Parts: sequence; C-alpha cells; structure tokens
Amino acid sequence: MRLTTKGRFAVTAMLDLALHGGKGPVTLAGISQRQSISLSYLEQLFGKLRRHTLVDSTRGPGGGYTLARSLERVSVADIITAVDEPLDATQCGGKENCHDDRRCMTHDLWATLNEKMHDYLSSVTLADLVAHQAGKPVAVIKDFRQQEKVAA
Repeated sequence: MRLTTKGRFAVTAMLDLALHGGKGPVTLAGISQRQSISLSYLEQLFGKLRRHTLVDSTRGPGGGYTLARSLERVSVADIITAVDEPLDATQCGGKENCHDDRRCMTHDLWATLNEKMHDYLSSVTLADLVAHQAGKPVAVIKDFRQQEKVAA
C-alpha cells in the first residue's frame, strides 16, 4: 500500500488551514511557505478540495481559503478521497484478476487491509489532528516512536 505525496500533502495542507484559519481566510502562499509545498501543487489540490466542499474560497484582497465544514466533520479519508487518491493495497484494484486473470491467494488479505485503512482514516478527523498538534492525547492517533525508543 502506498499513500502518495498527493494524499499526504492534502492532509498536511488541510491541517495547516485548520491551525491558521481562525483569523479568516488562509492564503495558499502562506501554506506553501510554512509547509514547503509548491504553490502550483496546492492550487491543484485545493481546486479538488473545493469541488468536494471541504474548503471555501474567497477572492480578492484578504482572500484565501477557509474550511467549509467543522473540524469534527472532516476526516482524513474525506481529504484523501477528494484529491482522488485510491487507498488500495490490492494489485488488481479490487477486480480480482491479480494472478493470470484470477484472484490471487492473498487477495482477501489486501482487500481487508483496504477496509481497515479506510475505517481508520475515516475515524481520524481534523479536530483530532489539531488536538494532537496541541500536545493533547488523542485516542485514534498513537505515537509508536516512544515505544520503539524504550524497547531499543
């Protein structure tokens, strides 16, 4: 399974918007500078996010982007889906023709992983990510790096 740069950048940009949007519209130039994401790439992503009603745009001086929904109503899965990122661990795209036009032996494993990934990413909201950035423990987000340091 690969989560591509497009999906990662979209989630990062939406989190930046959530963190900086309290004072009005946020410019893509600001997000670009803070997150080191190309402005033209952000323009493409935000066009898709706007079409999926995750963000609203305001034109003119003082314009930019705002969230179109509350933080609690935007999941990571919503964001990734909006930018056309398939979360698919199967090689066949779910068509069950992975091995010589037949279903491969591990198809069910990868299909179940797809379901688990979607369920997990649907359970994590922008509100969770904002709380996590503020250092608050969030039940759906676990930092396993601390456990690895202790175990080493």
